[in-house]
Amino acid sequence: MIDEKIYSIFKRGSKTYFYSTLFFPPKVRRDVFILYSFLRKADDYVDRIPQDTGGFYDFVERYRAASSGEKTGDVVVDSFAELSARKAFNKEWTEAFLRSMEMDITVSSYRTMADLEEYLLGSSEVVGLFMASIMGLDTDSYPHARYMGRAMQYVNFIRDIAEDVELGRLYFPLTELERFDLESLDLSEIRGREDNFRSFLRAQIDIYRDWQRRAEEGYSYIPYRYLVPIKTAADMYLWTSRIIERDPLIVYRRKVKPSRGRVVSGALLNMLRLIRPRAPVNEGSI
Repeated sequence: MIDEKIYSIFKRGSKTYFYSTLFFPPKVRRDVFILYSFLRKADDYVDRIPQDTGGFYDFVERYRAASSGEKTGDVVVDSFAELSARKAFNKEWTEAFLRSMEMDITVSSYRTMADLEEYLLGSSEVVGLFMASIMGLDTDSYPHARYMGRAMQYVNFIRDIAEDVELGRLYFPLTELERFDLESLDLSEIRGREDNFRSFLRAQIDIYRDWQRRAEEGYSYIPYRYLVPIKTAADMYLWTSRIIERDPLIVYRRKVKPSRGRVVSGALLNMLRLIRPRAPVNEGSI
C-alpha cells in the first residue's frame, strides 16, 4: 500500500515517471514511489521562487536523523530511510544527491562540461543507480544506469530553459554557448540570433542522444517486467527531444511534455514489442 502523501507528491511531480512507473510490479512500484517522492520533495525546496533554503536544510537534517534510525514523523524521509537500508543503497549516492540540490542554491552556472559533471552525478546519475538497486540489477549495469539518468536530466535542461532562466540558472556549460556565439539563453539575448540558438540546442540534443545510446546498451541487464516502464520513460524523453529538435524556439513558448495517454499507450506498445517469444515446443516430448 502506497502512502497517500507519497502518492500525491510523485503524481504531481512527473507525469512521465508517474504513469510509466505504474507498469512495474507492485513491490517495485511502491519502492519507486518512495524514491521519487524523496527526490521531488528535496528538489521542490530549491526550485521555489524564492527558494526555501531553510526548508531544504531542515529536510537534510531529518534525513540524517532517519538514516541513523530515528523516526522523524516525515513519512517521505522515514520511508526513504527504510528503503535505503532494505536495498543497501550506497550512502554516497544520497550524499551526492543532496550536494547537487545544495548546488542549486549556491551555483548558478558551470564553465565546462567537466564542471557540470558533479551536478549531473548527484542530480541524475545516482537516480539511475537507485533504480538499478531497487530492481536488483547486476552491478555491471551501473555505468549504463548512470548514463540513463544523465541523459534524461539533459533533456530536462533542454526542455526547461525558460523556467531555468527565470530561476537565474544556466545548466549548459558556458563553453557550449560560446561555441555558438551566445552570451546567455535569456530570450531577449536570443532575438536576432535565433539561428545560433537553433544550432546550439540541436547540438545539445546530440549530446543527449549519445548518452542515451550508452544507456540503452544496458537494456540487456533489465528483466522484461522492469524494462517496459524503463523503456517507456526513455521513449518519452526521446519524443520530447524530437519535438524540440524540429522547433527549438518552442522551449520559450511552452513546456514540451508527453500527455498521459501518450505515456500509457507507449507502455502498452512496449509490452507487446518486448514480449520474449516462448521457446518452441518439442513435439517429440508430448
